[in-house]
Amino acid sequence: MSDDEREEKELDLTSPDVVTKYKSAAEIVNKALQLVISECKPKAKVVDICEKGDSFIREQTGNMYKNVKKKIERGVAFPTCISVNNTVCHFSPLASDETVLEEGDVLKIDMGCHIDGFIAVVAHTHVLQEGPVMGRAGDVIAAANTAAEVALRLVRPGKNNKDVTEAINKVAAAYDCKIVEGVLSHQLKQFVIDGNKVIINVSNPDTKVDEFEFEENEVYAIDIVTSTGEGKPKLLDEKQTTVYKRAVDKNYHLKMKASRFIFSEINQKFPILPFSARALEEKRARLGLVECVNHELLQPYPVLHEKPGDYVAHIKFTVLLMPNGSDRITSHPLQELQPTKTIDDPEIKAWLSLGTKTKKKGGGKKKKGKKGTESAEAEPMDATTNGAESQE
Repeated sequence: MSDDEREEKELDLTSPDVVTKYKSAAEIVNKALQLVISECKPKAKVVDICEKGDSFIREQTGNMYKNVKKKIERGVAFPTCISVNNTVCHFSPLASDETVLEEGDVLKIDMGCHIDGFIAVVAHTHVLQEGPVMGRAGDVIAAANTAAEVALRLVRPGKNNKDVTEAINKVAAAYDCKIVEGVLSHQLKQFVIDGNKVIINVSNPDTKVDEFEFEENEVYAIDIVTSTGEGKPKLLDEKQTTVYKRAVDKNYHLKMKASRFIFSEINQKFPILPFSARALEEKRARLGLVECVNHELLQPYPVLHEKPGDYVAHIKFTVLLMPNGSDRITSHPLQELQPTKTIDDPEIKAWLSLGTKTKKKGGGKKKKGKKGTESAEAEPMDATTNGAESQE
């Protein structure tokens, strides 16, 4: 195991090359998100927009590291999903799906990109309307955004995962919303989108996670989903599931020819990271995926729903725990929000007033990021902005 350990040691944020790959992946996924938002218009087909997001990531990553001796894997780390209104997550339909967007829809856009297995993920909530987002839709987005801002300030060396779970629930409650159960924020490692160190969004007796402290040079995908409903989403139709990930520790000899064909295609094209069944031949995929899932060769990402009429918001970002502080590398500015609630709680205000950079002794000048999309300094957030402020 010593070689593996040495390999793992080299491939964290202590290597400038690794930091560059994370930031390059983040720059691409931030631009892809911007493109997807610009394509979200009334009557636009969801599948077409998802495909544009994935194609953009494939194209942009394909242009990088072309002339290197050793082939570098790069591309989509999580397929573009657009989950509308009370649909919570993972809606990335097949080519035959006719779902279109409508004026006033609340859209959760979720996507990921990787370069050499170094993953940057992002999720954003956008309402298909002109003017400020008001009422309960404003509340639920402000709750997700403020919870994300608090999490950014508490995911730092010396703090632990339990602190974050408690804080984000307190923020959601301040907006009279719930944090959605079953969502985990994972540590990211090379080619690992769901690392073992996790922050559970809602702790309950059924789902216990190990407590741990965050450490320097770690990377996390902070994943916040809020709801005006109960926050206990349900799977309504298994046929809606299209996003899967190969369960690398499982093997089984598949009986059906269609299953063997599909499974071989998955092993070639998507051996490790999540993918959309849209990338496979549709008729064969419908048949073959069932047997693969039944024998646990694939881990499904189900499409979950709150009750009709509930508003759901989703904010996810990637953060690098650098020696000089936390560096949020994925985000997108929110629309103007006018929530019905304001933050008065002194503890939440205190969390929001924390900076995210560590002051180094000696007062050396900070180096500026070369590109505008790279790490902006997250200043203390003013609680009076009603959670409508977004770090870029």
